[in-house]
Amino acid sequence: MADSPLPIEIDCESVQTLQAANEPFLLMDCREQDEYETARISGASLLPMSELQIRIEELEDRRDSRIVVHCHHGGRSLRVAKWLREQGFPMAQSMAGGIDAWAMRIDPEVPRY
Repeated sequence: MADSPLPIEIDCESVQTLQAANEPFLLMDCREQDEYETARISGASLLPMSELQIRIEELEDRRDSRIVVHCHHGGRSLRVAKWLREQGFPMAQSMAGGIDAWAMRIDPEVPRY
């Protein structure tokens, strides 16, 4: 696995900055469908961690692009980002603190659970 030019984690403020600047990246929610229905970040695409291995081909065109993964608190997304890097996605990152940090620090309209 090649070294990534990006750190494995990114804070939610930096993700918001990427969104505001219309930077090209995939914001990937790795939580489950019921969690996604409870609370979501605008612009995020759902690809549950439990389905990732069988749906990895859906990310093929993003192999050389930044992928920011988020979950509830940051644990699952960190595992997913590390796994993606092992699969040849060197620009995968985990959003530290997950959607909970996003709700507290960026968008209080996002429900906390």
